[in-house]
Amino acid sequence: MFSFFRKKPSAPPPAPETSPPPAAVSSPAPEAIVAIPPPDVPSIPEPAPVSPPARQGWLDRLKAGLRKTGSSIATVFTGTRIDEALYEELEAALLMADTGVKATEHLLTDLRRRVKEAKTTDPAAVKGLLADAMADLLTPLQKPLVIGEHQPTVIMVAGVNGAGKTTSIGKLTRHLASEGASVLLAAADTFRAAAREQLAVWADRNTVEIITQQGGDPAAVSFDAVTAGKARGKDVVLVDTAGRLPTQLHLMEELRKIKRVVQKADGTAPHEVLLVIDGNTGQNALTQVKAFDDALQLTGLVITKLDGTAKGGVLCAIAMERPVPVYFIGVGEKLEDLETFNAREFSQALLS
Repeated sequence: MFSFFRKKPSAPPPAPETSPPPAAVSSPAPEAIVAIPPPDVPSIPEPAPVSPPARQGWLDRLKAGLRKTGSSIATVFTGTRIDEALYEELEAALLMADTGVKATEHLLTDLRRRVKEAKTTDPAAVKGLLADAMADLLTPLQKPLVIGEHQPTVIMVAGVNGAGKTTSIGKLTRHLASEGASVLLAAADTFRAAAREQLAVWADRNTVEIITQQGGDPAAVSFDAVTAGKARGKDVVLVDTAGRLPTQLHLMEELRKIKRVVQKADGTAPHEVLLVIDGNTGQNALTQVKAFDDALQLTGLVITKLDGTAKGGVLCAIAMERPVPVYFIGVGEKLEDLETFNAREFSQALLS
């Protein structure tokens, strides 16, 4: 199975043992002869693990991406005293970062407790305690996307127009393919002009197959893709659905139809229902999560465009009010700018 969590370097493969030279015998019996493979047969190389420098490069991009959100919060801790004025400024900063009322109250209560227990008098140290409190709040969202329990694993991807849904599918395809998974794409976004062409470009970049129909019914395309994925022995089928607002009830019903049809093609599918949300939308992102979760029973989120927003605190609001796991976060347009979500890394980057 493939598990997209923090990638750790694997231990180097053990060196092949050198067989001792066979003892000389006069005439061995035929049944005693053992075939020994020639020593120069090359072994199949293992996939190269992600090195710590590569992860560090991602963390640097994450810190830079979250700077707009974190700078307004970090300025609260530039004073010399820990008093009610500091907590009031922090409350305002968290609310401005779209952390939400419930999550803000939770974080402030937890922070006061930590400051009291640590008996700290340094405002700079309080920032570290806030990072710890935020990490604990976000930890329930940290969950790996597991591939391999089903053949194929069918992943249905939804999102509003402009959230970066199709681009995120392209990046996710790269992640899956880099782990050795065979991927089949389904161009079920037949409402938006050029959506099929855009997904076809991503399929070409990642060298994967794609199922598409000119003006086809989205549910029919999804059904054909799942059927083809089973027949071709694919590991993953990624279904790109049409973007729509949660208030467009007739289009939300189309999403439910796609899910029902996919279930007809494979009784256990879809195995994952992901929602791509734009980090710039702040509290509106929480509204989207609630609406799509009510309609489709979401299994995970992909948060995009965190590099262009001052509202990155919305993840805390999601953790407090609708804790759907966050599988991936994105801070740019490049293929490598989508990475697995880690609660502590996110919190430290936000407040760095």
